[in-house]
Amino acid sequence: MEKIERMIAIVMILLQKEIISATAFSRLFNVSKRTILRDMETLCLSNIPIYSIHGAKGGYAIMDEYKIDKRLLSSSDLENILVALSGLEQIFISLEVEVTIKKIESMVRGTVLKNTIHLSFHDWNGRDEMQEALSLCQQAIRQHVQVTFDYIDKNGVPTARTVEPYQLHFNEMSWYLIGFCLTRMEYRTFKLFRIDNLVLDKKSYVPRSDAADQGFAEGIWPKLTKVRALISPAIKDQFIERYGSKCIEPHSAEWLSATIHIPQNQISFRHLSGFGTELKIVAPLSYVEEFQRYVAEILNHYR
Repeated sequence: MEKIERMIAIVMILLQKEIISATAFSRLFNVSKRTILRDMETLCLSNIPIYSIHGAKGGYAIMDEYKIDKRLLSSSDLENILVALSGLEQIFISLEVEVTIKKIESMVRGTVLKNTIHLSFHDWNGRDEMQEALSLCQQAIRQHVQVTFDYIDKNGVPTARTVEPYQLHFNEMSWYLIGFCLTRMEYRTFKLFRIDNLVLDKKSYVPRSDAADQGFAEGIWPKLTKVRALISPAIKDQFIERYGSKCIEPHSAEWLSATIHIPQNQISFRHLSGFGTELKIVAPLSYVEEFQRYVAEILNHYR
């Protein structure tokens, strides 16, 4: 942790607690007590009203007036951060995230958390298996080093790739690595579970000047098609949760009309076919015909 980052954390912790000892700070940040003392001197010179208390229960504190008037984060702010981090911890099992959560929990210790929001994700074994790849990708992005790996595309074609990694992106159920592919000489998005034999290259790279303008996350989303379907009232709630209540209109005694925007690909066909006889796609014709071929292929497996 850099010095400036550590000092900001010290101020945030002192704003939420009464008295913290130098020993407690040194354990929290894994630095010496002498380093903490120097940090405190620097903060005092920066006009942060920190004062020391001597004795067995002594330590450092911030003047109450400063806590009231200049508080950086409220208890609600910290609780919201903890909620977000708890969700991240479930999809990205990382010691670093766990340590961050512990630090923030120490800041609100003694404060009754409302716990009004709780996030739950499916506990998939495959996500645990990707942990090493996630950690290596994150390390490569931070250190600006190339990665090499074997990749199998959606058609099952294997290739060897060398990539300048720029971003990890989680989309609904899957992790993606986004970067500049030196094999194809263009920005590409790679689904992490299709990556094998991932290693950090010894070659470092200078981030490309146009990387910030790529809109990386946008590349994960395919083009959307406006689709109209008839749906049973039995699946109305599921459509409202995913597409919003405005997409649904009355149609007949047995059916509702739903207008949604969805990709015209097998992933979407798989999603829609899961509704079985509770759904019937009616427009556009090109989507209906392609969806019919998809369903026919399923039926062929059982003939």
